[in-house]
Amino acid sequence: MTNISNTPKPPYYAVIFTSLRIPEDNGYGEMAERMIQLAQQQAGFLGIESARDDLGITVSYWSNLDAVKAWKMNSEHLVAQKKGRENWYSDFKVRISKVERDYGM
Repeated sequence: MTNISNTPKPPYYAVIFTSLRIPEDNGYGEMAERMIQLAQQQAGFLGIESARDDLGITVSYWSNLDAVKAWKMNSEHLVAQKKGRENWYSDFKVRISKVERDYGM
């Protein structure tokens, strides 16, 4: 993923997922692609940005907190969360923040 999301005028919400992966793939790549496709179909989804080296950071943008909660509780996403804890991550952290200002080039 190499694009910067074109988000609307704030306020909106950012879900910041920071992770450390284990070395084995165990189907991670396919699930990550499916989660992006699924998130894009969710009401309130605004965009996503992701980068991975040793530390992975994925930021998804949402119109409101209800959209964030609905994404967290999506049944396929719940399966991915469980697999992540069991098979893919040695550590992770989720942070949810309200974006009050954004600017760029």
